[in-house]
Amino acid sequence: MVYLRDRRVKLGGPVPSRRTDVRPIKTPPEEVFQEFYHGTDGRDVSSTMVFVRILAKLLRDREIGKFIVPIVPDEARTFGMEALFRQIGIYSHVGQLYEPVDKDSLLYYKEAQNGQILEEGINEAGGMSSFIAAGTSYANHGVNMIPFFIYYSMFGFQRIGDLVWAAADMSVKGFLVGGTAGRTTLNGEGLQHQDGHSHLLAYPVPNLMAYDPAFAYELAVIIREGIRRMYEEQEKIFYYLTVMNENYPMPPMPEGCKEGILKGMYRFHASEMKAPKFRANLFGSGTILNEVIKAQALLEKYDVAADIYSVTSYKEVRRDAMDCERWNLLHPAEKPKVPYISSLFTQNNDAVFVAASDYVKTLPDSIAKWLPKNLLALGTDGFGRSEGRPELREFFEVDARFVALGALSQLMREGKIKASAVNKAMKDFGINPDKLNPMVS
Repeated sequence: MVYLRDRRVKLGGPVPSRRTDVRPIKTPPEEVFQEFYHGTDGRDVSSTMVFVRILAKLLRDREIGKFIVPIVPDEARTFGMEALFRQIGIYSHVGQLYEPVDKDSLLYYKEAQNGQILEEGINEAGGMSSFIAAGTSYANHGVNMIPFFIYYSMFGFQRIGDLVWAAADMSVKGFLVGGTAGRTTLNGEGLQHQDGHSHLLAYPVPNLMAYDPAFAYELAVIIREGIRRMYEEQEKIFYYLTVMNENYPMPPMPEGCKEGILKGMYRFHASEMKAPKFRANLFGSGTILNEVIKAQALLEKYDVAADIYSVTSYKEVRRDAMDCERWNLLHPAEKPKVPYISSLFTQNNDAVFVAASDYVKTLPDSIAKWLPKNLLALGTDGFGRSEGRPELREFFEVDARFVALGALSQLMREGKIKASAVNKAMKDFGINPDKLNPMVS
């Protein structure tokens, strides 16, 4: 063995081997992201357009712009990325050898040998392979690359999940961005695109950070922190972000919420009711957070003061709680650690808990055991439908009316209101108790 090891050293070491010798990338300054912290002053935009705007700003950054690798399988125009064709071009090692069908438009398909976008066609496996190549270049070539692979979220973990696992095993770095995400946001396209489970499929990947942001400031905070952790601190993690094509106003960032955004949960808005009879805590994620905000107003009519919490990552909330449980198990003589989620509700134990998202109910159920009371989870279990957003959210029982009904139902279970009051609310909301069950219909 001494002889064999000596021979191996003379041959240059083990094969394969990973030698990481790369200069850290400095995190972009806060100024780059300031516009996203301020909201949109009432203008309706989608989180997809916010992402594209962030990407465009990073591409112009003198420090890291040249290291950004935008990857898209076929939906560049769907995601509003056509402005990048003119800005940085689509990479082709032979240049543009054809006349694009959109040659008369200002933002035509511009291929160039110095292009920066990787446009993969209808080929998610190819796009993921490019993501792996760029995301491991820090180890294979000593060059930090920052890939952003955006695709229809239904065609990610479900279609090429084995490649995602391989990427994790290879310590890839970068951002997977599931576009048109959620089961009720891309209306009119049925089962093909309506994703209600990618965040559940993301859960088993150990070094993957998974976030479902609702607002521009949440997305900006997460992306900046991701760059810091992966490329300045050189942590071997990567990110999955979901973005939607639904337009709505982006509010300014509440004070002191950055830590909560990254930990996976924070209080977005406290009730302003004076001396209410009842209290509720409402959790919302992604675009369904808007339904939770509407539910807060509905509940005020029933003398229920609801505090709204944005859950940006059920996975991160659960990871923290599990870390605390493990530490407490192995340190029985020490003062027990308190999970982050438990610390949020130490002084509000009289409130009921309801969570709603555009994903399956298993996600909010995954953190329920660390709450002081039972959690009612609303989600999109079942198949999709080719319908409009309001109809889909009624079908899956995740709209504002069902969120409000959930809170009233929880209050009834605790004996605080009568069943007749809940029945009256159902009539007020126009909810049919005999409607089809979305999980089996």
